[in-house]
Amino acid sequence: MFRTTEGSTGRLIQFCVGYFFLYIFFLVATKYFTDYVVQGPVDPALLKELKTKMNMEFLIYSTIGGNLLCLAIVFAFRWYKLKSHNYINILGMNLPAELLYIIPSGVCTAIVIPTTTLMFTLPITVMVAMVIMRGSIIVISRIVDAIQIAQGLLKKKVYFQEEMGVVFAILAVSVQLFFERGTGGFDFLNYTPAIVILCSYIVAYFIRLYIMNYYRNTRGKGSPQDNKGFFAIEQITAGFVLLLVGLGIYHFTNSDVRQIVLFKEAFIAPSIHWRWEIIAGVFFGAQAFLSVFLFMFKGRTATFSGLVNRLTSLIAGTASTLVVYYALGGRFPDQKDWLSLLFILIAVGFLSVAERRRAKELIATHEIELARSKT
Repeated sequence: MFRTTEGSTGRLIQFCVGYFFLYIFFLVATKYFTDYVVQGPVDPALLKELKTKMNMEFLIYSTIGGNLLCLAIVFAFRWYKLKSHNYINILGMNLPAELLYIIPSGVCTAIVIPTTTLMFTLPITVMVAMVIMRGSIIVISRIVDAIQIAQGLLKKKVYFQEEMGVVFAILAVSVQLFFERGTGGFDFLNYTPAIVILCSYIVAYFIRLYIMNYYRNTRGKGSPQDNKGFFAIEQITAGFVLLLVGLGIYHFTNSDVRQIVLFKEAFIAPSIHWRWEIIAGVFFGAQAFLSVFLFMFKGRTATFSGLVNRLTSLIAGTASTLVVYYALGGRFPDQKDWLSLLFILIAVGFLSVAERRRAKELIATHEIELARSKT
């Protein structure tokens, strides 16, 4: 691992490469447990039902594995000791003032995690679910920049190349929706649970990204940008909220709503694979670190950070499809996948130009070091 400094292009590349490979591991594991574990000459309707249950079970146990890893690291290395120059007294304790908005960000994270899970349980393809979620984050990131520029919080300009990156990223995700439309006969917009889940996901992610960028853009001279501390407080809050809600649903909710029934069954009668699903979730937790660090990368706009994050995951999606094809006999990437990848690569090209411009700007303002930024 080559040495880099905070905010340098080299550090950005490191995060992207790590995020890319960890995401491939998790996506391949997801495909294996949700599509290949349940096999056999059984009734198609029964097979579909078993795969639906396995899908929910994997998402639950992998989420548990990911959260456990994150919490283990933040406590082991004491990342929860957030660095700050602004403290307030709460119940006799001298605490960082940033907790007042980082904790709400953690609550939003606790909403994002289950709504992501629930999106995959809807009667739409996994690809469509991923496209909807990734596309929404790209748009949200640009909106956050517009708001914080208007508020005077973001002093940096969104480059033309970043704007073009947004355009081609949206084209990339739209390709999937264009080819998938009309399949399965599911009317997403007229299915109330789907709209509630999607709106909850988008609103929670919008608030979370706004808070992340508020924290990043309000670091005055001498004020530390402690991304590890931010991540730690957010994850502790999210883990606590998820635990309370999970216990509440399991013990106090008596409903025949399909998602709730599947949730309970995952704990009452799990498959023999549940331990391996938790282990698979470790990859999810590991990439969660890098995902947050990319969203909060020093000196960049929300537009740029959101694009880098989502484009890396989109490329990892195509790569994982190839891995599944050669390792498990899955489908080979088809026309829409390659067309989408072409748009992604064009977007990456624009972002590369934007990054070179931004690096020069940050060096000129002494926000990153010239000598080591080239490593």
